[in-house]
Amino acid sequence: MDPDTLFDELAADLAPRGATAGAIFGKRALKAHGKAFACLKGDTLAVKLGDGTPAHGRALDVPGAELFDPSGKGRPFKDWVAIPAAHSDQWSGYAETALDALAP
Repeated sequence: MDPDTLFDELAADLAPRGATAGAIFGKRALKAHGKAFACLKGDTLAVKLGDGTPAHGRALDVPGAELFDPSGKGRPFKDWVAIPAAHSDQWSGYAETALDALAP
């Protein structure tokens, strides 16, 4: 399944929890409570997990995962991890964790 379709399914799954589709960095994103928590860039899903959290460390251990660099100019965001579509079976879990972290 292509990344856009996977993203659409993820957005639909998280909508009942208050997630809405939007854009950040010129890319498709999921937001809640006015803040972005996931972003699709090419064939990767970047999720805001918080530097130093257990989920952040686990996400970086996913083969091919790396800190999210939206500009592609070597300035990654320390709180965000980009997980490749090859591991899209894990996207939902990490997106839910990122959404949970935004809860007021």
